[in-house]
Amino acid sequence: MKIMTHIVAGYPSMKECEKIALTMAETDVSYIEIQFPFSDPIADGETIKAANDAAILNGTTTAKCFDLVERLKGDVPLLAMTYYNIAFRYGLERFCKKAHEVGLYGLIIPDIPLDEEKYEHYLELCEKYGLNPIQIVSPITPDRRLREIAKVARGFVYCVSNSGTTGERENLNFNLKKYIGRIRKFIDLPLALGFGISNKKQVGIATEFADIVVIGSKIISIHKDGGISAVKAFCLDIRS
Repeated sequence: MKIMTHIVAGYPSMKECEKIALTMAETDVSYIEIQFPFSDPIADGETIKAANDAAILNGTTTAKCFDLVERLKGDVPLLAMTYYNIAFRYGLERFCKKAHEVGLYGLIIPDIPLDEEKYEHYLELCEKYGLNPIQIVSPITPDRRLREIAKVARGFVYCVSNSGTTGERENLNFNLKKYIGRIRKFIDLPLALGFGISNKKQVGIATEFADIVVIGSKIISIHKDGGISAVKAFCLDIRS
């Protein structure tokens, strides 16, 4: 079982989020997703959005996020998750080059469309700098789109559990077997499943079908309520 956890750079502070990431790495999570905060994180629910807002108020910049990644670089692959406006303002090639220099495994940028590749050259730049451009699919992604994604996907593909935003949910209330099975007909890469997974039972269900389970909002909530020790206990429990 592979677990990918999520932090927002600069939340609740840069020093504290670094400690959270190092603690999760100690529990042998398989990937850590580091969100570069943005003022309008459209794919995120209230928990992560509030963390983005707080991180920005803390003075978190793209440069500081890259510095964090460089300090965390180690055995656990790190991914930067952000929105296109952040990479565009930094300069897309400069962003990809820096991502390579600090040792990122890949990028998750949900609002950069494949249709704009001939103008933006995002995939081309990821290939140039040895980055995995993680593609995202949902239960409503049409077959035509899956065929296009299959041609350009690298590393793994991120399957969102619903068409809404991130956040904890009581149930994974759709047919995972049918959903993941359809994706596998087109994509021959490991599949990650995220959005709403927040407890051991849900992780157990998800791992029956997906290769990687993503836990994001729950990590933020646990830390808020119980600190780093609670995050460590949760990650170890999930791993068990």
